[in-house]
Amino acid sequence: MDFLVIQALTGLASASSLFLVASGLTLIFGVTRIVNFAHGSLFMLGAYGAWTFTSGLGWAAHAGPLGFWGGVLLSALAVAALGALVEVVLLRRIYQAPALFPLLATFGLALMIEDLVRLVWGPEDLLGPRAPGLEGAVTILGQKLPAYDLALIALGPMVLAGLWWVLHRTHWGVLVRAATQDRAMVGALGVDQSRLFTGVFALGAFLAALGGAVQVPREAVHHALDMQVIVEAFVIVVVGGLGNVVGAFLAAVLVAELNAFGILLFPRIGLVLLFLVMAVVLVLRPHGLLGRPEGETRAAVPPTAGCWRPAGATGWAVGLALAGLLALLPLVADAYVVSVAAEILIFALFAASLHLMMGVGGMVSFGHAAWFGLGAYGAALAALGLGAPMAVGLVAGPLLAVAGATVAGWFCVRLSGVFLAMLTLAFAQIAWSVVFQWHEVTGGDNGLLGIWPDRWASDPAAFYWVSLAVCGVAIALLRSIVFSPFGYALRACRDSVARAEAIGIDRVRVQWLGFVMAGGFAGLAGALYAYLKGSVFPEAMAIPVSIDGLVMVLLGGLTTLVGPVVGAVAYKTLAIVVSSWTDHWPLVLGGLIVLLVIAAPDGLAGLARRVARAASRGAGPGGREPAS
Repeated sequence: MDFLVIQALTGLASASSLFLVASGLTLIFGVTRIVNFAHGSLFMLGAYGAWTFTSGLGWAAHAGPLGFWGGVLLSALAVAALGALVEVVLLRRIYQAPALFPLLATFGLALMIEDLVRLVWGPEDLLGPRAPGLEGAVTILGQKLPAYDLALIALGPMVLAGLWWVLHRTHWGVLVRAATQDRAMVGALGVDQSRLFTGVFALGAFLAALGGAVQVPREAVHHALDMQVIVEAFVIVVVGGLGNVVGAFLAAVLVAELNAFGILLFPRIGLVLLFLVMAVVLVLRPHGLLGRPEGETRAAVPPTAGCWRPAGATGWAVGLALAGLLALLPLVADAYVVSVAAEILIFALFAASLHLMMGVGGMVSFGHAAWFGLGAYGAALAALGLGAPMAVGLVAGPLLAVAGATVAGWFCVRLSGVFLAMLTLAFAQIAWSVVFQWHEVTGGDNGLLGIWPDRWASDPAAFYWVSLAVCGVAIALLRSIVFSPFGYALRACRDSVARAEAIGIDRVRVQWLGFVMAGGFAGLAGALYAYLKGSVFPEAMAIPVSIDGLVMVLLGGLTTLVGPVVGAVAYKTLAIVVSSWTDHWPLVLGGLIVLLVIAAPDGLAGLARRVARAASRGAGPGGREPAS
């Protein structure tokens, strides 16, 4: 019993730090509707800043508690100023873009910050000082608990009370709550939304940095803190209810206690317990514990941007000519270039499958890598367990992905927006946990090895031609689906659910089928990837792969059909070329992504289309283009 009490108190101490970062994230999303992927980077900067002010510079060590807490506060204020600068310089330029493009911008910003942290503070973990006056431990029921943990337990409710007072007892707080419910009405009343957004972003950055700063005496500071905390912060925000600070506090306590007791009580599912709970909450309460149905939100794809036209004879001729040129690559390039090109083709198919969900169906996914990974494992199990040829593996992989997407999609399509996206993430993490721990079948973290193509396709050039044929046909089929009756129904559900249902379209059935189709094509890409690499590991369905897919689609352009292919080619090529050119490729790649989002929020394909049409009219690239 005494051990359980101490474990619960330790969980409460962690909950305070999680609440600080999650409360900032929920305020930012509630008011600006921005999914701030760089919020974990602000947490990390707060931790590094606190280490610098309290230990690196040395002055706080001689000033006692005032110096330590002064350093923590100074770090949070510095990051808040940086957050305000980011909002003014970067995010304010893209508020009118579709809702996912700020996510792409903040992803690029997160890449830059992580690499800058390595440049400034080095790659080694840094150990911070103990908080003066709180170095020792207290005895509770015969067990030792660090005194600093008690201070953190008190800090969380204090911050919650302060936020409640600000939001309910000040004029600015009333405006923030009003903007959370209806931004358009707040703007119509004459409120300066620019200043309001800047203030909210600065407050959110301050809370995130404070959460990182107070962790310095508890754990080492390292450059992976951003990814370590951002996923948990998103889970807390969604479970608690978007924009609800009290809900964020309750969810932070729930998540922290799950982390504290999960491995002890549920060792087999401890890795995924957090996502199981989130999935259950979202299924039973689609808007979170204390959330309410979302008010005004921006669509992932503007309805007018989806007025696509079939390619026609000219378009198909151009596509076939391009495929013919690509088929000549093995004749002029070495084996390494050909293998890289095959990988780019595979990820082009992966991005195109995600675009079927997002661009065509309007369903945002943060866990699309689950179907990519299931496809890879399906091919691997067919090859190793059954001794099946590659053709069978290329069928088994998509079938396993379709089975998984069928189950997950049945639940996911009943939600929308960020709630749907987070539920896809939950199912992806559950799938990852299964393959990570099922050693008897999947090999666990050792993976499955020896998954090679058939002898006739084992040469890099031959496998490249196979990949070109399979991916080319699959992408063409995806395009055909868009212009089929089913594709029009799927786009109708994306543009207006009410109108689609009014004319007799079964929105759930149509989106469910679209979800499953997207999973099947992603599984086909995963099966090819398994044969390309000759092995499969759980990382194939990890969160970074899902993020890469999102970046590819958004980079190429969500509002164009060729966008995901262009984005996959650009992103993978840039990542490979820049990483071979410099060790600081995340900084360069992140900077390029941020610049692209500012210059072309409709992506590379959209930019090329606008330039071509402007040139054909004899106008500059900034000319207004008609709907396509």
